[in-house]
Amino acid sequence: MLHTVRSMLADNDFVHVFSFDFSQAFDTVRRASLTSKLAQLAIPDNIYNWVVDFLENHAHCTKYAGLVSAIAVIKASVIQGSAIGPASYAVTAVDLHPLNDHNRIFNFADDTYLVVPAVATGTCLSEIKHLQAWAADNNLKLNRGKTKEIVFSARQKVALPPPGHRGRTSMFASPRRHTEPQVDGCRSRDCAAVIWI
Repeated sequence: MLHTVRSMLADNDFVHVFSFDFSQAFDTVRRASLTSKLAQLAIPDNIYNWVVDFLENHAHCTKYAGLVSAIAVIKASVIQGSAIGPASYAVTAVDLHPLNDHNRIFNFADDTYLVVPAVATGTCLSEIKHLQAWAADNNLKLNRGKTKEIVFSARQKVALPPPGHRGRTSMFASPRRHTEPQVDGCRSRDCAAVIWI
């Protein structure tokens, strides 16, 4: 992702990076949706069948103070802590693409990043709405409190766009040096997070 940001800065004064967090992403993945998307990938049948078998027939009960709850069949989720968890989110997100050709989307484990160059700043809101709609279609809930925006710039004297959403924080840094957040008269969530690289 950093390579993409640096490449975009060659032709743009700044680049937005939105970091999206989904609440309990591994717990809410629909197995039917996951296996349907997995079936569309060019993987050997035996791998597909193994994953489907791994996801099926799971149940849960809770033991507390010597009492055991009734067994509940689990029809959604991927087992947390399993090696398949992060890969299953990547498969779930295989159909998530930006609306604008200038923009890029990156996925890592259960985190999603939207990268928007200055030339496409006007598309930020539509891209965020698109991502929210995709999340709803895939049974994922966007955690707005953990969703953040950071703006990268190659120069220190750049006019920044107004905040794209309320999740911005203010951090000013220069190459190889980090400084504490600066608020300069504005609440930190309303200021731009800027990194000069």
